Amino acid sequence: MAKRDYYDVLGVSKGASAEELKKAYRKKAMELHPDRNADNPQAEAHFKEANEAYEVLKDADKKAAYDRFGHAAFEGGMGGGGQRPGGPGAQGDFASAFSDVFDDLFGDFMGGGGRGGGRQRAARGADLRYNLKITLEEAWSGLQKTITVPAAVPCTACSGTGAEGGAEPVTCPTCSGMGKVRAQQGFFTVERSCPTCSGLGQIIKNPCTTCSGAGRVQKDRALSVNIPAGVETGTRIRLAGEGEAGMRGGPTGDLYIFIEVAEHSLFQRDGTNLFCRVPVSMSAAALGGEVEVPSIDGGRSRVKIPSGSQSGRQMRLRSKGMPALRGGTSGDMFIELAVETPVNLTSRQKELLREFAELSEDNHPESENFFSKVKGFWDSMKSG
Repeated sequence: MAKRDYYDVLGVSKGASAEELKKAYRKKAMELHPDRNADNPQAEAHFKEANEAYEVLKDADKKAAYDRFGHAAFEGGMGGGGQRPGGPGAQGDFASAFSDVFDDLFGDFMGGGGRGGGRQRAARGADLRYNLKITLEEAWSGLQKTITVPAAVPCTACSGTGAEGGAEPVTCPTCSGMGKVRAQQGFFTVERSCPTCSGLGQIIKNPCTTCSGAGRVQKDRALSVNIPAGVETGTRIRLAGEGEAGMRGGPTGDLYIFIEVAEHSLFQRDGTNLFCRVPVSMSAAALGGEVEVPSIDGGRSRVKIPSGSQSGRQMRLRSKGMPALRGGTSGDMFIELAVETPVNLTSRQKELLREFAELSEDNHPESENFFSKVKGFWDSMKSG
């Protein structure tokens, strides 16, 4: 029976990339594997056919020969090393071809060791995260703060080795120090972490009674942390080597401090700039005057209010904002006026306001502009 075209076998076009070939083969291998097709006597033959096709097409030289001469390229020693892909000795080719996708499918399951993986060395300790909430004033000035971090630290009883009396670990007899064991499952050879040594390749005959052989114990640590001026919510500070201790003397992880700056009752922050909303009386906004406002450093500043000021008007106080995190200039503080309408008026106050309203028909330029636009809008609607 004539051999099928290798590209048809994998269901790809002749111009398929290496990644597309691998993806197609992986799909076929899972679909046609005999263990999944016990009731299909042709499954094994089709599975081997797909393997044969991928073995040729994944190799650039073999693929070029196949594209030029077809199946004849591998018959009679022509360009194929004197061996047909599906002929005697193809078992080694099968292992080579299928291991490419086997690593993709099960690499994580096997601990990322791949085909050449050896035993795991002493494991690095985990990185830790600490959430630190500070005030806006502290973010402005910077501070030195002591925090308490619960973490795994090296066991002092065994000096982090995990063995009683500091004895050296010995080679694991189950995996011979490789940290992995293999099991045959049909066509698959599955590699798993050694259950005896948990992938470390070594065991401890006399575990330390203090840490039960782990080489580390849980303990609260007090750390002094320098918080620089200018930090904001989301700033991350890394303290190298202040995370959890590694297993059996492994390297220590890092500690990451994530800053959260609490909301302030007076100031709103936008980068290095601060905003402060200041209420002013209707008379002060109309006649002009001065208002005293606070600054983030605890000081006071007098701000002049121009006559005729409206709500939302902003005035800038230069360099009264937050410092830049990496030094240099500081931001500004913006004062935003909020003109207050008086409440709980007395009869006399109401009388004076009515008199004022009668005398101030032409003193509201923003209202005149707005209602002029409204009239133009209504006129356009009528004419349309």
